[in-house]
Amino acid sequence: MSGGWADSDRKGRLPADWPLLRRIVIERAGGRCEVIKKNGKRCWDDGTDVDHKVAGDDDSLANLQLLCKWHHARKSSAEGNAAKAAYRAQLKHPVETHPGIIQGPPRPTKNKGF
Repeated sequence: MSGGWADSDRKGRLPADWPLLRRIVIERAGGRCEVIKKNGKRCWDDGTDVDHKVAGDDDSLANLQLLCKWHHARKSSAEGNAAKAAYRAQLKHPVETHPGIIQGPPRPTKNKGF
């Protein structure tokens, strides 16, 4: 099975004081998921995963949040899908016109009497 921590080098890039940072984030959040739902209310589930708000290696407390398993999985999936889409976009080649086609000025649209 692939995915998650098994294929990631992220765990090795965490700072030496990660356990302390994690504990601070959990205490700051009161142990509860910090996601604010569409109805404006905070998620009621227990927080289990300390997550980076903005992906990358910014381990500042301002960039860390506590999420429940469900919200963390949803956010990670969205980030993974966005990364895959960006990668696929890089692989696409621009559409080329046939070398025998002469591109002239755009033709005016015909007035249909309206």
